[in-house]
Amino acid sequence: MGSTLQLINAIRVSLSLNHRRWLWVRGPSMAAMAICGLALASAAPLAPVAPSTSSSFPATVRTNKLPVSCLTSPDRVVDIGSSIVGVVSSVKVDVGDRVRKGDLLITLAASVERAGVKAAEARSDIDADVRAAQANLELATQRHVQAQQLQSQGFVSSGATEQARVEREIAAQKLAQAKGQRKVSSRELGVVQAQLRQRESHSPFDGMVIERYVHPGERVEDKPMLRVAKLNPLRVDLVMPASRYGSVAVKDSLRIQPDLPGVEAKVARVTHVDPVIDSASNTFRVRLTLPNPGNTLPAGVRCRLEMPGADVAAAAFVARPAQQALQTR
Repeated sequence: MGSTLQLINAIRVSLSLNHRRWLWVRGPSMAAMAICGLALASAAPLAPVAPSTSSSFPATVRTNKLPVSCLTSPDRVVDIGSSIVGVVSSVKVDVGDRVRKGDLLITLAASVERAGVKAAEARSDIDADVRAAQANLELATQRHVQAQQLQSQGFVSSGATEQARVEREIAAQKLAQAKGQRKVSSRELGVVQAQLRQRESHSPFDGMVIERYVHPGERVEDKPMLRVAKLNPLRVDLVMPASRYGSVAVKDSLRIQPDLPGVEAKVARVTHVDPVIDSASNTFRVRLTLPNPGNTLPAGVRCRLEMPGADVAAAAFVARPAQQALQTR
């Protein structure tokens, strides 16, 4: 207590005469505050402040994973259309139906094309011209042989033999012409069959119908009729900071957690890493493929990706000034 009074007297002596009146008015309260402060100091001296271990900063520093948001989408989405103008005859599927590659989806009115196919099939089946030409060639060949034998015996002249040979050559050319005509008929059948197939729309892959735009009786030109999505596998797109460039490579396996209740984390494989970093956002894109047998996971679901070995320098940079402030207080 004696040291406290001595300190107060030293403070009063050090003040100038112009401030004595202010001191005597304000002095008692200030002195009381000083006395309380010194008393507390003498009773419990301040100890150095140790870095806190219960603040929120160590939770960030201890975390060794970088959460990255991602989005699942169909591997492929196509709009089914028609290459020709026509009227919808029938729609075989509806929204939500699963389809296999090659399944018939939509047919256009094709009565004329079907009639053309039947006529072409009939023409291609006709082989009477070929058989007649074949018989004529055989007869001309026999006449030529007989003419040669008679000429060798001196019964006919060489002119008759030459005429028989020419007739045989003509018969052979007619046979070739008949066979060629039949081949043309078969090609014409292929043309009309292709025209008929243009009236049909098939699924290009295994997937699911997600949109339907037309109904029977509607006229279609260049607008899509159906939209089909391939849901196995799914495509996962994510954007990563440039500081993580080089930590992911093609064919790497990563675990993603879909934002759906009760769905476990799944393993996806990296298929593409963007070689260009976006300077505006300082990020780059990564694409993964996620197997989805049975279409158990719907497309369009948001997900989270945790990358091991995240950079904790930023967290340490934030925690260091706070610890320094605690130590200097």
